[in-house]
Amino acid sequence: MCGFAGFIDYSASSSEAVLQAMTNSMVHRGPDDSGFEFFNLSSAKVGMGFRRLSIIDLSTAGHQPMHSACTRYTITFNGEVYNYKEIKNELLQLGYSFKSETDTEVILNAFIAWGADCVHRFNGMFAIAIIDKTEEKLHLFRDRTGVKPLFYHQNNAIVLFSSELKAFHHHPAFQKELNTAALALYFQHGYISAPHTIFKNTYKVFPGEHIRINLKNKEITQQRYWKASDYFSKTHAISYQEAKTETEKLLQSSFEYRMVSDVPVGVFLSGGIDSSLVTALLQKDRSTKLNTFTIGFQEAEFNEANYAKKVAQHIGTNHNEYFCSYKEALDIIPQLADFYDEPFADSSAIPTILVSRFAKQQVTVALSADGGDELFAGYTKYQKVLSYIEKLQSYPRFMRNVSAQILHLFPNPSILNQDKIEKLALLLASTNPVEAFNIITQGLTHNEANRLLKHPVHPLKTPFDDNGAFEKHTPLLNRFLCTDFNTFLVDDVLQKVDRATMSTSLEGREPFLDYRLIEFAAGLPSEYKMKNGENKFILKDILYNYLPENLVNRPKMGFRIPIDEWAYSELKPLFNHAFDFDKIKEQEIFNLKEVKTIINNYHNNNKKQDFDRLWKLFAFLQWHNRWMN
Repeated sequence: MCGFAGFIDYSASSSEAVLQAMTNSMVHRGPDDSGFEFFNLSSAKVGMGFRRLSIIDLSTAGHQPMHSACTRYTITFNGEVYNYKEIKNELLQLGYSFKSETDTEVILNAFIAWGADCVHRFNGMFAIAIIDKTEEKLHLFRDRTGVKPLFYHQNNAIVLFSSELKAFHHHPAFQKELNTAALALYFQHGYISAPHTIFKNTYKVFPGEHIRINLKNKEITQQRYWKASDYFSKTHAISYQEAKTETEKLLQSSFEYRMVSDVPVGVFLSGGIDSSLVTALLQKDRSTKLNTFTIGFQEAEFNEANYAKKVAQHIGTNHNEYFCSYKEALDIIPQLADFYDEPFADSSAIPTILVSRFAKQQVTVALSADGGDELFAGYTKYQKVLSYIEKLQSYPRFMRNVSAQILHLFPNPSILNQDKIEKLALLLASTNPVEAFNIITQGLTHNEANRLLKHPVHPLKTPFDDNGAFEKHTPLLNRFLCTDFNTFLVDDVLQKVDRATMSTSLEGREPFLDYRLIEFAAGLPSEYKMKNGENKFILKDILYNYLPENLVNRPKMGFRIPIDEWAYSELKPLFNHAFDFDKIKEQEIFNLKEVKTIINNYHNNNKKQDFDRLWKLFAFLQWHNRWMN
């Protein structure tokens, strides 16, 4: 739902036209209404702009920016607070009155009643900006798990804030200076971890973070009001049967909350464990059929549509499937840099955009099923990493250090291939399991990313460096799940889904990311999540009550397309255009020798080179051409 943009201008030079341009750059997030407000305070000029996608209370009473009855406070809000009716009843008992049926007004009055602590009462996905015109303070809040995006930029003259980075480009005070240290992160992971962005002095608000900006002294204070690591560090003393019963109860409640809407709601159904469970639990007590949506592909190794259809038939939904041609997928690729206004290399964004467009023809809200893998150990990599680290820890520390030093003596291989020797050396020298997990799972090491850059950079601190957040007794599996939860889930998966759904004005909701479910599931014993090599053990056990075993137990496919094959065939003209060596040279970003090796081997159809490097380079060049020229 929606998008907002704004500024605190200490020079008081920003205009209404600038605010409108910032806000209207995100019309796709909110095509139904817009609003703009200016406040000339003693310390600065404040602008707040909003684009609305009407979901709750479709009347004009939901117009934003919204003012408090006393006019002291003004709010812009993107997202949903699903338990707003319960909070509203509390506020009514305290004497607060309401002019609308929106959750926005509930949030605003909750802030007046309880201050910043009100955020602990909210169950939902949200990015919130509230200006207190009396104290001259701006408050920014992001939901606990980072479903909704929120960015800010600061320099001496101004603070900008917005739901998407693209809004900042419309303000003349925005200094779009490339953050090459963040670019190294991008080449390592395919995304940039919070709080960093591709631009200097520009940041993502952390999930579960409250930022307070004092206009009078320009001071910015940050406070984490919720951290996933607090819950992954605990282990519940609970029997398996009790855990299974409570998990299903919380799943049911979490899923039902995500159905709260005044517009049609559907479900993305891939036929995998998570989306099948969402669909089954929501359909079981409903007389009306849920709308489910699936995208299929002609290539059998990428097509899950047949599984999804069988699941839908068994559960009894109103199932909709669409088989897209490779041309439809290819047509999206030139648009990716516009949708993802920060370098982003997850090619599954393409089918996610396609299924969003398909669903939008019938519904305005769609439930996805992200987060289940990170909560219940769904990725096969967890088994592999645990095995690697158990072997690693069986060797004495001094032997590992000596071995690492010996391996560092080997010359670097070609940039075309993953440097397995370097990875092994780093792994042997690693000092904790989370560091080892990062080394094993990243695409490029920091040193490899540096080899691509003209000027080497020091590594930035990210949640991958938060091993100290765990207590000593925290199980290894929980450390890995939490690390993925704070990195890959937030800055890859959720960013992918948010931009894909909002690109077509569809609200995406995440039923697995209810904080009550997270706080409980995070602390379940590891063997309830992964047992005898079987991932998502407890979720599958619950799903057996609704689906036959042959529909539950099948290999995990992932939502992907054959982009590596298309790069050497249908995508050849697009890649050739992106790999303009003269333009790359002008950028003065890259080590030209290494980049030229990658490009020349591509032109020579050398498919032996690691495609991960090729796609990351292509996606960055597409982004640079769109946003830096």
